[in-house]
Amino acid sequence: MSSTMTEPQTASPEHSATDRAGDDLSEIVTFAVGKQGFCIEIEHVLEIRGWTKTTVLPHAPDYVVGLMNLRGTVLPVIDLSLRLGLGKTETTPRHVIIITHVQDRTLGLLVEAVSDILSVRDGEMKPTPDVASPQTRAFIRGVYSVAESLVRAIDVHQVVPKADGLAA
Repeated sequence: MSSTMTEPQTASPEHSATDRAGDDLSEIVTFAVGKQGFCIEIEHVLEIRGWTKTTVLPHAPDYVVGLMNLRGTVLPVIDLSLRLGLGKTETTPRHVIIITHVQDRTLGLLVEAVSDILSVRDGEMKPTPDVASPQTRAFIRGVYSVAESLVRAIDVHQVVPKADGLAA
């Protein structure tokens, strides 16, 4: 896997301890999709695996890359770039699949690379700008400022298709 994992850190270290009073601390996994930064809560991540070829599922939505076998369990794999409207991912051995558990289902999210695990406070998330489309606002819960860049927090409950036969 091409990604590197480092020690957890706070997304915005410039905040003082008094600014953080009352905010809950949580961890997020940051990753690249379409060369852009995104994240999900670590509580949804079961494991991170290198890219493996999937088996096509006929008549599945276009963002479902296919199915994979994970230790005897068959899981759907979603192309997160396509699901977010950023175009289809042309996979390489450097891509990774984040195995997630959402809505009582386990599935894979195809991403370019996992970047980091960060500790963040709920109050550090900024709202999604009003200029975003309704679909973008449905998929993106908010934005974190991390170092010199912005990382969009994905609402996995919206990105993962509703129970429509893709449940594992």
